[in-house]
Amino acid sequence: MKKKKKLYEGKAKIIFATEEKNLVIQHFKDDATAFNNQKKSVIDGKGILNNRISEHILNNLGQIGIKNHLVKRLNMREQLVHHVKIIPIEFIVRNIATGSLTKRLGIEDGSVLERPLIEYCLKNDELGDPIVSREHILTFNWLNIVELDWISKELLRINDFLQGMFRGIGIKLVDFKVEFGKTNENKIILADEISPDTCRLWDSSTEKKLDKDRFRQNLGNLVEAYQEVARRLGILHLESNIRPIKFSKPTAVKLKKNK
Repeated sequence: MKKKKKLYEGKAKIIFATEEKNLVIQHFKDDATAFNNQKKSVIDGKGILNNRISEHILNNLGQIGIKNHLVKRLNMREQLVHHVKIIPIEFIVRNIATGSLTKRLGIEDGSVLERPLIEYCLKNDELGDPIVSREHILTFNWLNIVELDWISKELLRINDFLQGMFRGIGIKLVDFKVEFGKTNENKIILADEISPDTCRLWDSSTEKKLDKDRFRQNLGNLVEAYQEVARRLGILHLESNIRPIKFSKPTAVKLKKNK
């Protein structure tokens, strides 16, 4: 599949056209950004790890019937994906209170929520991606009620799957952000990526952060944390061209097999 002209460049990815109008190439950059692009850096290897982790997660979601844009991974940094028109809403699912939620509502950091909380943000960098309500989404016709209800159900299915997958490798899924898009046939599918860039992931035993909060909070060792996630998922290979870094203490949880 030949790469053609650049169609779009975001903070962490570039989209290129191909010979097929319904297919594009998604390239993962090493750029790290936070606080609406106010904090920026380039971290060698981040894009490679996000490409591989997102491919693994989207493939597994596809196997349980969550339709998404992934066709296949092409190389260390690129995926072939279905071309979609991104819905201008970021969908956030929270299982544990942290980040902006605790600041907005004064909730104690680390509080486990009784049920998953779904939040919506308008995708608009100039406005700072403001939080919006279901009523906003419906009033301004970003989605109709049938589409919004369907996406809400998909979000809970995705959350259930991801929680189970990460729990099995000793990681808490604190929260995550996803995006959906519409195909040329007007079908809604999961798009963008699911990776430590878009999820908050804490070690189940130590609550060590294994996600982009390491960059946001100047904790350092971001690539090492992403490598740890990839290692536990069983997908860290020498092909990544990144030297695996051994942690001083193993953090993976050994699970007992069901009898």
